[in-house]
Amino acid sequence: MRPKDRRHRAREAALQILYHWEIGGNDIDRAADTLFSQQWADADPPAEDLRAFAAGLAHHTVQRLDAIDPLIAATAERWRPERMAVLDRLILRMAISELLRDPETPAAVVINEALELARTFSSEESVR
Repeated sequence: MRPKDRRHRAREAALQILYHWEIGGNDIDRAADTLFSQQWADADPPAEDLRAFAAGLAHHTVQRLDAIDPLIAATAERWRPERMAVLDRLILRMAISELLRDPETPAAVVINEALELARTFSSEESVR
């Protein structure tokens, strides 16, 4: 698997962890454990470094919500984060978290990945 594909897969996993956290009401560590132990139990799980990246990104996103949500609210015209579709909100939160957490990753890459996640997990309307 190419490095880009590997990192994309880790971002997909981070989004799934965040979704488990948001919908299931679990703490973020339990959501990560559930994803990796149950959902990928019979499938080809990601490598340990990618699991660490995914869990770390999800964890950082939750830890920084107090800083992230005001950034979303300030730029999303007429949309408070809590009124957005769950997956759209999580994708935005995760992208902002990655920009804050990993400044060496080019912003264009993070934005493109967020758009790809929205196309895959949400709707084409979300990409606009």
